[in-house]
Amino acid sequence: TVAIFLFAYSTMISWSYYGARSAAYLFGENRRVEMVYNLVFLSFTVIGCAMPLSSLINFSDAMIFLMAIPNVIGIYLLAPVVKEELAKFMAKIKAGEVKDHHHRA
Repeated sequence: TVAIFLFAYSTMISWSYYGARSAAYLFGENRRVEMVYNLVFLSFTVIGCAMPLSSLINFSDAMIFLMAIPNVIGIYLLAPVVKEELAKFMAKIKAGEVKDHHHRA
């Protein structure tokens, strides 16, 4: 029980912090943005405490799924860049510029 409480509490703190940093990045670093974000975060925290657990878990799962959508779009858009960087890296390996640390004698 103590471990679950500590995990939940630390998760709330870290998500609050990273959410605040994201809000500052998106809307600008000012006191008003911080206050609005904190108000929204705390409101959802109170609402989450009052909801039935099954509804809370379903909502949480839906929000995590929705966060995957921009990530998949980003992966798709950055795939050519990753392919290009991989080709450069493989060329360096073939040229002997990168040492293989996995096969030491």
